[in-house]
This record gives sequence, structure tokens and C-alpha cells, in this order.
Amino acid sequence: MPMNPLALRSRLAAFCVGVLVVVASQAHGQVTPQPVGQRVYEQVCAACHAAPQPGSRASPVALLRKMSPETIRTALTTGPMRGVGEGLSAQELDGVVAYLAGPTTTAKTSMETGPPACDKDRLAVNLAASTPAQGWGIDQSNHRRLTAQQAGLRTADLARLQVAWALGFPGTTSLRSQGVIVGSTLFYAAGQAGELYALDTKTGCAKWRAKPPAEIRTSLALGRAGKTGPFALAAGDSGGQVAAWDALSGKLLWRVDPRPGGLGMLTGTPIFAGERLIVPVSAIDVALAMRPSYACCQGHGAVVALAAASGAKLWTYDTMPAAKPLGVKNSLGVEMQGPSGAPIWSSPSIDSKRGLVFTATGENTSPPATETSDSVIALDLATGKMKWVFQALKNDIWNMSCPIGHDPNAKRPPGPNCFFAQGESVLRDHDFGAGPMLLSVGARDMVLAGQKSGDVWGLDRASGKVVWSRKFGPGTALGGVHWGMTTDGDRLIVPISDPGVPESVNAAGLHALDPLTGKSLWDWKVQPDCAGDRASRVAGCMFHAGISAAPLVIDQVILAGALDGRLWVLDAKAGSVLAVHDTARAFKTLNGVAGAGGAIDATGVFAGDGTVFVNSGYAQFGEQPGNVLIAYRPKP
Repeated sequence: MPMNPLALRSRLAAFCVGVLVVVASQAHGQVTPQPVGQRVYEQVCAACHAAPQPGSRASPVALLRKMSPETIRTALTTGPMRGVGEGLSAQELDGVVAYLAGPTTTAKTSMETGPPACDKDRLAVNLAASTPAQGWGIDQSNHRRLTAQQAGLRTADLARLQVAWALGFPGTTSLRSQGVIVGSTLFYAAGQAGELYALDTKTGCAKWRAKPPAEIRTSLALGRAGKTGPFALAAGDSGGQVAAWDALSGKLLWRVDPRPGGLGMLTGTPIFAGERLIVPVSAIDVALAMRPSYACCQGHGAVVALAAASGAKLWTYDTMPAAKPLGVKNSLGVEMQGPSGAPIWSSPSIDSKRGLVFTATGENTSPPATETSDSVIALDLATGKMKWVFQALKNDIWNMSCPIGHDPNAKRPPGPNCFFAQGESVLRDHDFGAGPMLLSVGARDMVLAGQKSGDVWGLDRASGKVVWSRKFGPGTALGGVHWGMTTDGDRLIVPISDPGVPESVNAAGLHALDPLTGKSLWDWKVQPDCAGDRASRVAGCMFHAGISAAPLVIDQVILAGALDGRLWVLDAKAGSVLAVHDTARAFKTLNGVAGAGGAIDATGVFAGDGTVFVNSGYAQFGEQPGNVLIAYRPKP
């Protein structure tokens, strides 16, 4: 019997993870029963993934079919697609994984097709005793800046880069983990390929390789595992666990769950602070709310301090109290809960002299709205107690069952778990997706923060009071400042994403500001390039041209990866373009895996030992998939 409209909408809205349209075949007038995986795909997820609109958060089914079975299963069980997986039986889960992965992902595993092993003369991993803590922000202030000496690259070198080598990863459509470089060693997590490597920077060969218990989801951080412990690599994985590995050998040292109540995801990169590891916790309710039967919403963001030596929990800062029943039911009769949300998507920054941790949050996902959503927060490093909070946007309650804003002509009306849509929320989804930056200008210590609304804030570090603010473009749920900013010491460099925002009002590109006053120093607006075959080989070419991934400054040069796969090289003083490299193309790889670049998003560019590394490929939000790590070095 066909489903009634409400039930059908409920199943289709269930946080889609992709699948194919069910088309019953007929033989002599008889309907042939469909395989269970195909049926699940049709009933649960085809509405989102069969033909997603430009800018949609859903990937087309053709991209899902390039993923490995392990990646799809992880997404459905512990990852962002858990909202679908929880509604499936074991048989249905196995069926849809097999149906999606199918014969296209039965190629050799990454253990068989990984980077070649290094010869004896390149096997050494040298970690100097003076090696500083490193991570997503490069330093503890989230500057994302390297001097010429630190990078082994000068301004003149960066204008004449060429591909030195590339590695391809099978069953992979997105690369999101930034590596760490010490001497001639690149520590790198291949993400969907499921491996952790110590690579030789010059040749790409593997000094060691390890198989983590789960797919590494965050970037890597490097620091001491305690005062006398070994140098360790730390990261968060798709199972919501934080793990640490011995950097010399790849041996797993410890793995723990830092999440309050076991809820949430790990997205932002942990950061070492002395003998502590500071871990940001994001949330998964924003997506689980797409399932109408989900008791929205329960999870919230947190910052957790772990002992770097053992992973033991030292303190937890919760962005709000635990959720409770609200005495309200959604249209399916499910009891609603709150408050929830204010997840932390980014890596914190550390002021060791003041003994403070600075973090930034996203929106609430169910009411009541809290003062900690869409905020920058200062915490005591020793205790986790809040020192101050600056809230950039009040009453931003939103989850993926909601439309953006209150437009009565919106294509998608509020779903059952957007029960608060009528006037209680601004419905913007204007997170701080980027981590706060600490910068001292003269005698003034600042906290600099960029928001998806397009707003950039200069805050006094001691009080959290606004010193200045600037706005670039209208902002969107995927626009404005998405993943992070950078600085050359004299200028704050602001990347703007703005996919799909009309040309007349978008600010996609890079903008340089005086960090003390917010005064504009220069603006560079990026333009789409869909000439020749780029229109066919870059998904949404006209739509995706902005800078979402956090840029990197080396010497006096900005390296910025764009959503359309272009790597831009700009002069930091003037904003003039020195070079551009198209990564959205085929690459010959060291390991013989068919390599194809794509969108550059999240953590796209990092560098060290005279080499620039680019993660090319990001198959989310309708962007171009890819599976290559590209190493660039200056032409002789």
C-alpha cells in the first residue's frame, strides 16, 4: 500500500545519505522485487541525492558511488548520516552500503595502493627537542602564518611553483585533514582512505603507515604527550574519539571519548597547550533533526581538556546545560528538547601568558536560545571556567529541518523539527565556523573572528568588547568567512566564500584589513573561470569560485585554495596575483591510483620543508570531488 503524503515526506526528509531511484523492472507484466539496498535508497534518500540543487548540502549519487564501503558505512553509523542509519535494520544498512559502493569501489584497498615505502636513506623521522606544538592554526594563535625560514620558501619561490609529486587515494572523494611538517617528514591523514602516514616531503614515499581504529576526521596536531613523553600526533575521528599516536613510529598511544554524554562529532582540530590537549566538540543534532522521529535536540558544543600523556579528562566546558523536555511536541507527536547546539566547529587558540583558551560557536539547534550561540568565548586554561562571552547574533536557532530565513517563497517549508520557526528564531545558520585569531597590535591585544554572515569582528582580548566590525557581502549558510583567516603580521587577511550569491552583492575573494581599526587596505574579488573544458570538469563552475578554505601566509605571500579547485598565489602587501594553478584536473600519482583534483575546501593548503601541499577534492555542498594530495616546489 502506498505511503500517505506525510509519512512519505517524513522518510524522504530523513537526513538523506544517498541512494538511487527505485525503478521496478517488469517481465511479462510481472513486477520484479527490488534489491533491499535499492529500495532503501529510493524510499529514504533519493529525494536529496538523485538530483541535488546547486549549493545543496547533499552530494549527487554518482559521487557516493565513488566512495568506499567503509566510508559509506561510517557516515551512516557514526558520522553525519547517522540520522538515516539509525532508522535502518542491519539488513537494510548492509544492503544500501553494498548498493551504493557497488562494483565501482571493489578496487584494491589503500593498504595495497598507498604510497611506496621509502628506501633506507629516507626512513628517518627526526623530531628536534625544540620542535614547537603545531596544528591547524600553525601556531597557538591561529595565525596560519609561516616565515620564509619555517617554510623553506621565499616570496620569489612561491611565484614559480610546479608539481613535484602527487598521491591518489582510492575510494576517496574528499580530503579534509591538514598535515604537520617537521624537518623532512610530513605527517598526513588520508581521511576516507583510512590511513595515517609519515611521508618524505621530497619524494612522497612512506616512512611509516598506520591504520587508525576509525577514519580521521580532523586535521592533525603535534605536541608532547606529557612533560617527558614522546612527540605525539593527535586527531579526532569519525567515531567521536580523540586518539594520539607516537610520531616516531605511528604506534597508537591512547584513544578516548571526550564528548559530554557521548553526543556530538569532532570537527575542529585539537590543540596542545603544555601538558594539556584542548579538544573542541561539535554536534550532530543539526543533521539528525532532519529525521522527524528524532527528539530534537539534545547535543551541544563543548571544550574538553585532556591530559596529553594519557587522554584522561581534566575539565569540560559545556556551551549550555543539558537538554530537557520542553513540553512541546512536533507534528508527529515527538517530545521536543532543549536547549541545544552552539557546536564548536573550529580549532581553539591559546593565550599562554594570560592562561586563556578562545573558542567560537555555531547556532542553537532547538530553543531556548542561549547567549553562547554564534559567539566568541574566553575560558580559563586551568579550569575551563568562562571568563567572557561575545555574542554576534542572538536567537539564531536553526537545524536542517528548517529553511534559511523567513522567506514565504522558500523552496523548503519548515519540517517537523523546525517547530520554532514562527518568529522565535532569525533562522540564519550564521556560525563562527572559523577559529578565533589572537593578534597583538602595538599595545593592544586583539581577538579577531570571522563569521558566515560575512561579519568580521575585532574584540578586546581582556574584555571581549567590540573594538571594530566590518561586513563583506550578505553572508549565507555556506558563505562569508567559512573555515578561517590568516595574517602576515601587519594585515588581517579575510577570505570570503559566498557560493551562489549574486555578482552584484557577493564579496567572494580576499580582503586585507588593518587589524587594529578594521580599515580596508585592499580587496581582491575572485571571478569564475569556466572557459574551455572547465565548465564540464568543475561541478557548479559558475557557482563555486570563492575562498572557503582557510588561506596560508608564507613570507609575504598568500596561498588560497578556491572552491573551483584553483590555487591562488597573491602578494600580501598589495593583493596582486602572482600565480594561479588549476588543481581540478587529472594527475599522475606516485602510487598508480587514478588521481583527479577537485574543490579546495576546509583545510586546503599547508607547507614546510620547501614544499607547498594541497588537498584537492571536496565532494560536499555540490562541489567537485577529488582524491589527490599535491606537492608543489619551486622551479629550478
